[in-house]
Amino acid sequence: MTTYADVRHHPDGSTDGAEAKDPRPEPTAPVTPPATDGWTRICPLERLTPERGVCALVGGEPVAVFRTRDDELYALHNLDPFSGASVLSRGIVGDLGGTPVVASPLYKQHFALDSGVALEDDSVAVATYPVRVVDGVVEIGSA
Repeated sequence: MTTYADVRHHPDGSTDGAEAKDPRPEPTAPVTPPATDGWTRICPLERLTPERGVCALVGGEPVAVFRTRDDELYALHNLDPFSGASVLSRGIVGDLGGTPVVASPLYKQHFALDSGVALEDDSVAVATYPVRVVDGVVEIGSA
């Protein structure tokens, strides 16, 4: 049970402008510029949770990076072409008929992780990006 003493208060008694902060944030990898060979360092591999996506900026574009349960890595453009929202990294990762997919969190279209093609409408696709791991760090190449 939270008591009044457990709640943080602004010195002047208001909560205007207060933001919730994690008191124990995890350390993050340093931001590194794109490598000269066209690859962008994203994060250490162990930071990617299987069956979850993360979003990263690669060449100024939002890219959804996924690690599957069998440790395969995929990267798609994060923009859902059906809604226009940059949300694919928040989608549900799974498998449909042997094809690894992500389901958009908005309208639930499935995109093949290897090709970016929408399973419900194969005339629609999102860009895919090459992914590699170098010295334990995930890197994304140009589309």
